[in-house]
Amino acid sequence: MPDITKFKVQYDDILKQYVDTFTEISGTVRIADDVAGLKALLKADFDFTKRVVTTLPELQDIAELVSKEQTAHSYDNVEVAVIQSGLAVAENGAVWLTEQDMGHRVIPYICQHLAVLVKAEDIVSTLHNAYEKIGVEDSYGFAGFIGGPSKTADIEQALVLGAHGPLTMTVIIMK
Repeated sequence: MPDITKFKVQYDDILKQYVDTFTEISGTVRIADDVAGLKALLKADFDFTKRVVTTLPELQDIAELVSKEQTAHSYDNVEVAVIQSGLAVAENGAVWLTEQDMGHRVIPYICQHLAVLVKAEDIVSTLHNAYEKIGVEDSYGFAGFIGGPSKTADIEQALVLGAHGPLTMTVIIMK
């Protein structure tokens, strides 16, 4: 195995690094102290007159709880999806989402706006740190890193948001 010690980066202020990186890739970061603060942020940032789904039971009073019994096609009109990640990466702004986190694997890709809750202590410095946490075990099945809203600039060098995923992505860090 190659020596990867040169990749051992530890940011002095990992939270600031994550916020700076995620903002730089067109994402939005909010900070919440508790569930009440989380609900207030969500209501301030998103249109709750449209369909809002969540995988978080503590939000089922303001949003529809995602059900695995529903088909992927039944989620084609989701305006906002609120899910939780157990891991975020400061160096690239990505969050790690397993199928269990997503509730239904289509949720973070089909919604117009994605909001992901991350605990501050679940932010690591680098992808190397993230892979150490994820490990080689395949117990999570379908999973992936998502970093910011969907975008492409392939067509005539024009930036297009929401090309193959959400138009916006907000990470809400729970302190």
